[in-house]
Amino acid sequence: MCRQKQCWLELTVGVGEYLAHGTPVALVHGGDLRDRDVTRFFLIRGERTFVQDPAFGFRQLVDVAIRALSPAVNDPTTAVQALEKIQDLLLRLGSRRLEIGALRDSQGALRLVVPHPTWEDFLRLAFDEIRFCGATSVQTMRRMKALVSDLIHVLPKERHEPLRHHLKRLDSTIARSFSDLEEQLEAAVEDRQGLGVSRNQ
Repeated sequence: MCRQKQCWLELTVGVGEYLAHGTPVALVHGGDLRDRDVTRFFLIRGERTFVQDPAFGFRQLVDVAIRALSPAVNDPTTAVQALEKIQDLLLRLGSRRLEIGALRDSQGALRLVVPHPTWEDFLRLAFDEIRFCGATSVQTMRRMKALVSDLIHVLPKERHEPLRHHLKRLDSTIARSFSDLEEQLEAAVEDRQGLGVSRNQ
């Protein structure tokens, strides 16, 4: 359709976003398309799904972790289990090409631009809220340190810089949350179970 009309589309909403009534879904560049020519290619449903929206899985796991870390529940072991699943998802994503927002036709002409989460977006989603809610949990800090270090060890070098950024943020969170130096050192131990058993032992 875009090739016939000599135009390209820029989607203004991403997968998984809520569409209020009248929300524009796309901009047409360089041609004349009617609304129904565009909207008939959209699949709109009432719920997000894992198949179309990979960020949805992260969102659910993060919600589990931060609920477990709330003062009312205080269950850091469940948060650690959620981090294990998050690590598995990040390992899968980190080895894939995520820069898929620009789609071209067989002649190489740009036809569609789609908003898509970047590697940095997935890391922020996976880490920020858990780091904030688990800042005073030694078990959670240890597990997160091990998680980021594992990703740096396994994933390609082009994924490392944002991971090192999050490692520094973890160190800053630990330094801010624990006033005692010995407690800081204990919280900074990289431990996949979070129980204080260093991987170097």
